[in-house]
Amino acid sequence: MIIAGVTGTIGTGKSTVARMFAELGAFVIDHDKISREVVEPGRPAWQAIADYFGSAVLNDDRSINRLALADIVFSDPVKLQKLNSIVHPAVLAEDQRLVEERRRADPDGLIIKDVPLLLEAGPEIAHLLVDKIIVVSASPDVQLERLIARGMPEEDARNRIRTQLPVSEKTRYADFVVNNDSTLDETMQQVKGIYSKLMGRPPR
Repeated sequence: MIIAGVTGTIGTGKSTVARMFAELGAFVIDHDKISREVVEPGRPAWQAIADYFGSAVLNDDRSINRLALADIVFSDPVKLQKLNSIVHPAVLAEDQRLVEERRRADPDGLIIKDVPLLLEAGPEIAHLLVDKIIVVSASPDVQLERLIARGMPEEDARNRIRTQLPVSEKTRYADFVVNNDSTLDETMQQVKGIYSKLMGRPPR
């Protein structure tokens, strides 16, 4: 079994590329989705967040109010570290459960992990999670256009791009790079090429 991580920066289209791998037969593990699931009401990570941060970060239905929580942690490094210490182990545990489940079901298959912050802790840590690293790149202008099209104010979009690890830094550690500046068809052709190299055969 081969495990590859898809990463990039905001607006590069990493989730689009992950979906393309899924269309070719890969099993996708979406870390953003897992991070939302592990903090659903009643789960251990949700309980730890509620205990530490209090009812101010809960909605009326007891779900986590992400905006309220973000306002607290991003102005307080200690509280951000605490939040990470609650959420990250829960995400990694679910990640490993899904990997083992898939390994039993399809031992010769391909797992794609969609992990936005895969390289932020460094390539050594990234390779504990994946065998190969796929970085999705796009020019800053294209990133900006995509974020504005999603409804994000231009100033906020520029700030989000500016505060993330540049995609040029991430490509230094990539085994494969997908340039997602152009059409979806051209991106899919790149994805098919990477799939073939990873699996030793063309997609079905």
